[in-house]
Amino acid sequence: MDDYRPVDRYPAPERYGRLRVEKAGLGPARWLTERAPGDGGLGTVAGVAAPGFAAYARILHPASLDERPVRWAAVAAAHGRAMTPATDWHELIGADPSYHNASEYGLPGVWDEHPAEGPTPPDVARALIPVLARHTRTPEQCWFGLWNGYGRWDFDRFPSFETPGRDEVLLAGTLADAVSPVSLDEFAELPDLWWPQDRAWCLGGDVDLVSTYIGGSRELVADLLAAPELEARPTAPGEKVG
Repeated sequence: MDDYRPVDRYPAPERYGRLRVEKAGLGPARWLTERAPGDGGLGTVAGVAAPGFAAYARILHPASLDERPVRWAAVAAAHGRAMTPATDWHELIGADPSYHNASEYGLPGVWDEHPAEGPTPPDVARALIPVLARHTRTPEQCWFGLWNGYGRWDFDRFPSFETPGRDEVLLAGTLADAVSPVSLDEFAELPDLWWPQDRAWCLGGDVDLVSTYIGGSRELVADLLAAPELEARPTAPGEKVG
């Protein structure tokens, strides 16, 4: 996960969709920056989300066929491979991780597009929001981290906080506002990090990943695993991400 930033970016807006860019202080994110050694480094579940939760879930970004979502389990079955909670996508399809030509690796009638790399895809986010809302007392007061390295926007004039391998701009809004950046255009990334004011859970993603990771209560993780619109797997804070 190399930290790079595009050049020639436009000045960032003070609102990213309906999310407000926090200019005054970074206090709400301090708990994410004050990690003790061993609390989760770059490349681990706790490093992408946050350490200290009772349970964790991995939410798989779907592949697609003719722009319709396809579950990893269906791809695994078609390729004759087993799925585990830590299965890597390229391992699943028998591909070189550095090669992304879906036309060569796609399987006719099963999938033709790789899962989306990056923060949580909008359709997955929409399925997550009602589940996450049931497991916080503060869905109307949430905080978000957006990597200052995405797309065209230059957020350098705003303060940022550090997570393993990334500098994040702090945003504020309701839980439902998490998907509002899509109103900017189809290429606007959703925030990498989401957490409610009561810190009942933390969601994390990354530009290099095809999965979203969530730490929270055992009840939340059970709810995520049972959600019919999500393909979720249990995981652990020290597990490698993918």
